[in-house]
Formats: sequence, C-alpha cells, structure tokens
Amino acid sequence: MQVIHMNKGEGETSYAKNSLLQKKIISVGISMVDAAITNILWEIQPTSMGVADLGCSSGPNSLTVISQIIHVVDTVSHQMGRPVPELRVFLNDLLDNDFNSVFQSLPQLYKQLSNDCSGINEGNCYICGSPGSFYGRLFPSQSLHFVHSSSSLHWLSQVPSGLEATHLNKEKLYISKSSPASVVEAYQQQFQKDFSLFLRSRAHEMVVKGRMVLSFLGRRSPDPSVDEACYHWELLARALMSLALDGLVEKESIDSFNAPYYAPSQEEVEHEVEKEGSFVIHSVEAFEIAWDDGDSSGLKESSGTRVAKTIRAVVELMIENHFHLHAETMDVLFRRYAKIVDDCFSETRLHYTNLLIYLVKKG
Repeated sequence: MQVIHMNKGEGETSYAKNSLLQKKIISVGISMVDAAITNILWEIQPTSMGVADLGCSSGPNSLTVISQIIHVVDTVSHQMGRPVPELRVFLNDLLDNDFNSVFQSLPQLYKQLSNDCSGINEGNCYICGSPGSFYGRLFPSQSLHFVHSSSSLHWLSQVPSGLEATHLNKEKLYISKSSPASVVEAYQQQFQKDFSLFLRSRAHEMVVKGRMVLSFLGRRSPDPSVDEACYHWELLARALMSLALDGLVEKESIDSFNAPYYAPSQEEVEHEVEKEGSFVIHSVEAFEIAWDDGDSSGLKESSGTRVAKTIRAVVELMIENHFHLHAETMDVLFRRYAKIVDDCFSETRLHYTNLLIYLVKKG
C-alpha cells in the first residue's frame, strides 16, 4: 500500500502528464455511470446523497467522474421537478496519493459547477478526501448511494501470500506462460480474498438499491497467462533482464519481484459477486483499448515511448522501492522498454482488455 501510487507532480514522468489511457477508460464507462445515477434518483429519491470515487488518484482525471455525476444529479433532479439532494462526495485513494494537487483543483470545479448547474452550490455539495485502502471499511454504514472506481481494482492489497520471499517465478514480474501452477494459484487466491473483502466492505457502507460501477483491467480468456493480461509485465521483465546482463540490476532481485496486480476474467468477477451475495449484477462488459491509447494523431513520439511513459507513471515507485535504481538507470530501463514495445508494435497492435461492471445493492 505504501508503494502503489502514481508519480506525483507535473513533470515529464508524472501521472498528470501520462494518464490519457486512463482518461479513455473513464470515458467508456461514463454512460453506465449516468444510468446508475439516474436510477438512484428515480428509485431512491434521496434528500442527501453519498457518492464515493475509489482510487481517484491525482492529475486531470481525478475530478472527471465526480464532475459528471454532479452534473447528472442537477439535470435529472430538475427533470423530476425535485430539489437537488445534498451531495456528500468522497475522494478516496491510498495515504501517499497526491491529495494536495486534487484539493487545489476544487475551487475551479466549484466555479464550473456554479456556472453550469443552477441547483448546485457550496451549501449543498461537500467534497472531501477519504484516504485509506478500499480493501476494508472506509465509510459509515448505509452512508453511500453510489460508488465508482476506475483503473484501480486490478491492484491487489499485497503481493500474493506465499510469494513474498520466494523465487518461484524466475525472470518474471507477474504471471507468465512459464510460471509454476503454484504462482498462478497464489495470485488467484489473493484476488478472491481482496475482491470479496472489497464487496463485503461496500455492502456495509451502501444503502439498499445503491449502485456501483467498477472498471478495471481484466481478460476475456479463462487462462490467466494470456497476453491480454500479462504482456506489459512480460516486456518490462525483458527490459529488466537486459539491465541484469549489463550488471545494472541483480538478477536475484528480478526473481524475487512479484507485482501486486491481477487481471481477472469476467467469470472470476461474476463468481466472486455471486459468492459474496450482497449485490445483483446489472451488467458486465469487456472492451479493448490500445496500449498506446489509440491516439497517435499529432504526436511525434513512438507508440513504445508513449506506452513506456504511461507504465512508468504508474509503476516507477514500485520498481524504485524494490530494485533501488538511480534516476539514470530508471531512464535506461524505460528507454529499453519503449524499444521493446516498438518492436512488438511493428508486428501487431497491442491491446488491454478492460472490464466494466454495474452492480446493484440487494435489499
């Protein structure tokens, strides 16, 4: 939990400058968010409405969903001929998230809302930070009507139990086609434990008929080692191995690294929801998104360079914490990663699979 946060600030390797991919993922799920908010307003008709964005991060995407939700609440309330409910909006991420930059963006958001939304003002819309892990309770019982999370739930609460101090997955950072069955099972069990805890925690915090829209990296295949789920880690492992050959990284440190990440299948997600039992699955969608965010128009950088910047903004602290790389070596690592990705893009277009799930809290 202390090493999973995006690169802070506004520099060239910051998350703020390298999060277009995550922005596109958010945009795909916006229509589902709009539908969920509309259903809440018509079915529950709250006078005070609790909303949480889990894994809000920082940078230009941190307030995108919240802004959209508030606009929808204002519009639909007027269509219904009802007062806009009091809005209690919670922005959640881990303790080391750059909350200061998020809070500095709030005055501009409030100004925008006052211009766009006739029913919204600082007297009925309260936005605050709620730091902590979403793998556990964060909010009072039955205080939330809507929960959103994007590009966060593929991160596990920890390295899978049993892999912390082992070298079972040699020369790899995550599940691969050469990983022993015990490694795959450890990842699956950690996902099951974490996701069930996430659901159980939200079930306590949400009102009956509350809605939840979750978006995270996953896979279509039942095989956890398929490229759609693993290949970005596979190529990063190759780049690290090239550093090891040059004596810049200890090979043993690569063997001992296990990413706290898991890309589940749609079936795994549905199974955990049904097993936990607090939510009804309204819908589940899987969609592809290009590694290089699918938009190269007007950009002079190669696909590999853009992919490397996106990945670096997300995993640099994790890599730095484990491998203790100097800044110059980190630059070398991601230049090599970019070259490897470019070589792959010359043969085929690389895609992630993202899962989008809409849940309704049972009565």
